[in-house]
Amino acid sequence: MNHATDHSPAHLATGYRMGFTVGEHSARHLRRIVRTFLARWDMAELTDAAELALTELVANVVRHVPGRHCTLLILRRPGGLRVEVADRCPGPARTRDGEGGELAEGGRGLLLVEAVTDRWGTVPAPGGKTVWFECDAKPCSGPPTM
Repeated sequence: MNHATDHSPAHLATGYRMGFTVGEHSARHLRRIVRTFLARWDMAELTDAAELALTELVANVVRHVPGRHCTLLILRRPGGLRVEVADRCPGPARTRDGEGGELAEGGRGLLLVEAVTDRWGTVPAPGGKTVWFECDAKPCSGPPTM
């Protein structure tokens, strides 16, 4: 995985953008980055969903994008998190359409993303696309009242 560092405090306060050439083990490193940001932003409750969804998006890049290059964007937004993975593959991101039947090995990644996030989608771009998801932070309920 190729990467560079620009971790100024102002940069960490709002988000992270980096281009990568991903490989079989890149998702582990990217999960750590997401986990670090969520802890810093006091949104650790989103970690499991964000890590799983990001893993699925990165796996799609590894499987389907020639050259395996993508750009990751992690954004703190009011009330939650937005993650975008942009690639240079013009084909649309699709959920499994029944091809291969119930026992097919692949094709469930975006169904998992849909199941664990609050919103997700894909946006076509010249020469590629961006697949994104959002997770909403749950408001603190505060101490119980009597």
